[in-house]
Amino acid sequence: MPYGTVYDMISVSGLGKRFGDAPALHSLDLDIPQGQVHGLLGPNGAGKTTLVRVLTTLLRPDTGQARVAGFDVVRQAADVRRHIGLVGQHAAVDELLTGRQNLDMFARLSHLAPRLAAARAGDLLTRFGLDGTAGKAVKDYSGGMRRRLDLAAGLILSPPVLFLDEPTTGLDPRSRDQVWSAIRDLAGQGATVLLTTQYLEEADRLADRVSIIDAGRLVAAGTPAELKATIGGDRIEVVTASADDLPAVAALLGPYAHVEPDARRVSAPAPDRVAALTRAVRGLQEAAIAAEDIGVRRPTLDEVFLRLTEAAR
Repeated sequence: MPYGTVYDMISVSGLGKRFGDAPALHSLDLDIPQGQVHGLLGPNGAGKTTLVRVLTTLLRPDTGQARVAGFDVVRQAADVRRHIGLVGQHAAVDELLTGRQNLDMFARLSHLAPRLAAARAGDLLTRFGLDGTAGKAVKDYSGGMRRRLDLAAGLILSPPVLFLDEPTTGLDPRSRDQVWSAIRDLAGQGATVLLTTQYLEEADRLADRVSIIDAGRLVAAGTPAELKATIGGDRIEVVTASADDLPAVAALLGPYAHVEPDARRVSAPAPDRVAALTRAVRGLQEAAIAAEDIGVRRPTLDEVFLRLTEAAR
């Protein structure tokens, strides 16, 4: 495959797409290296699904260029499709068939010989922890099992690039954890994964890097830690038992302390996490101030997302 280098499994330059008078993507640039899980975040209507549809050859871009696994998504669309897997927002498996029958069907549709198709289905059932339920009809599967089966179907041909468009939408926490584990395994085996999601925790836990888009524009990109750092570092927070103690706690935490009277909370920057916490605990004890809660908190991707998307409007 003409990847060029291992650093350009997905490469997007100046990509634009309009639907009538409504622009969906504005001169978007994006590069994703081999073996990376890349999170794509954005509010509803931001252009996430449009971008995935362009990269998987389901839509033609109006401007710019995109290459996947070294192939141009317009001029070499058939080559792109042979090197990708796509798992959409809704499971594409047949509920009346068993798990094994579903994977065997997908393998045969991918032109694998019957014996190879059966072997591939068996391997994937084992890999995704579904071999024990392979003979059950999919209608009897849990949500997490269906999504794992859907992931397995997307990997029939062992694609080097996998697109996951909001793969855990509607799943309960246990099922979501099962899908997260499967995605980690894929990345560990060298697959390049583009993950679109509205769950900020999902991107924080799974993605090596994150791109945030809003109204079709890229507004920020970086590792989760880098993005969090853009809105400030660690902060120490103290929730007092009595609102009367707020001034004393603010004085204890220093000149940059921020007081929230309604929450009885005082926060302040804590560049030295452990030392700041130790000083605060000691100071509260010496001043005989009762605290309901105390801790050092890092910014979340939720805060980054809200701050950056609000700034882009």
